[in-house]
Amino acid sequence: MALILNIDTAVETASICLAKDGEALSMAKDESQKDHASWLHVAIKEILKKNNCELSSVDAIAVTSGPGSYTGLRIGMATAKGICYALNKPLIALNTLLVMAEAAKKENADLLCPMIDARRMEVFTAVYTIDLQIVMEPAAITLNENSFNDYLSNNRICFFGNGSTKFRTIKNNDRMFFNDVKADASTMILLSEKKFAEKEFADLAYAEPLYLKEF
Repeated sequence: MALILNIDTAVETASICLAKDGEALSMAKDESQKDHASWLHVAIKEILKKNNCELSSVDAIAVTSGPGSYTGLRIGMATAKGICYALNKPLIALNTLLVMAEAAKKENADLLCPMIDARRMEVFTAVYTIDLQIVMEPAAITLNENSFNDYLSNNRICFFGNGSTKFRTIKNNDRMFFNDVKADASTMILLSEKKFAEKEFADLAYAEPLYLKEF
């Protein structure tokens, strides 16, 4: 059990969530993507003050490591690593697509397919079972009418995320459906708590964002 600061700046809405023993204490969000850098440090200070905590009392920092917005990923990772270096705290890195899948676990589906818009017809995506086992590794792919045919032949799949809207326009199958699944820093809580308990920490010297494709 631990006090963990969860940071998500991978997509349009940035958020942080302070959690203790797997339960959320407080959360803050910023809807303006261009303000994430200036917002993040102030938000961390305010959320700690609200809960009468010092940054030094946090047991670990968790951050969404990608894929996602290049700038957003750099902001989140740099902030998390800076705190961990300064205070000698462990860093927990969580794949953004896995965090999105965590938010969709209650969907009535065999497989979960989170999608992050990567411009044009490209998306960052992966496929997970309902208990978050990886079926297709995270990748950057270009969508077409034949995408995911192999998985759809025997599975009912839930597609979600801001990249899924363009897939809806080119693909129609009785075994696929789309839903507005929302993930944020509070969705990270159980995942980061589990990694903390298992001491599955990122190497501070080598941890970097998972971009999946060249800038």
